[in-house]
Amino acid sequence: MRVGVITFPGTLDDVDAQRAVRYAEGEAVPLWHGDHDLKGVDAVIVPGGFSYGDYLRCGAIARFAPVMQEVVEAANKGMPVLGICNGFQILAEAHLLPGALVRNHKLHFVCRDQWLKVENNSTAWTTRYDEGAEILVPLKSGEGGYQADANTLDELEGEGRVVFRYVGENPNGSRNNIAGITNARGNVVGLMPHPEHAIDALTGPTDDGLGMFLSLLDAVVKA
Repeated sequence: MRVGVITFPGTLDDVDAQRAVRYAEGEAVPLWHGDHDLKGVDAVIVPGGFSYGDYLRCGAIARFAPVMQEVVEAANKGMPVLGICNGFQILAEAHLLPGALVRNHKLHFVCRDQWLKVENNSTAWTTRYDEGAEILVPLKSGEGGYQADANTLDELEGEGRVVFRYVGENPNGSRNNIAGITNARGNVVGLMPHPEHAIDALTGPTDDGLGMFLSLLDAVVKA
């Protein structure tokens, strides 16, 4: 399993995402934002951070990076793609996922360990979880409130495309307590919390996040 991890100017969590891939016994392949080259990878992770300094709005500039043109094309052909935090924002800006991520409802940066409920365990990134399972992973974002119009929300809920939902107090004002969603095909997933920071109980609150990367391993082997 070869998994590309993109680095943009301002990316913070690319090294952590690469480490998570290695924990799942995959090969992490660094991808540079300015290249039109996915290097023959089996999947792509768009990691967290502050791509291009979050100028204009989060993910708005990164969406036009040369590498994202390749990601969009590959995703539309079925390649598994995961967007974490800023990566989720970039996938929304690139229209690979619907809706938008806006400023947290109390206008504060949120940094805490967050419980999530697994609502959909049939995506390329969630098959290792039981549906309804609750996992604990870190959340750290200032613009993590998921917003979409009523029709989009109805579509996401009706088609089972909400992948993760916040448990307990809503940390950022996301509609329907949504923490992560998928596209209709199930190969593209975006979530605001950070599974790559919860792959080892020695370095994170749990190892609950590792299931996402092991799920990808299963998906690639099956393919």
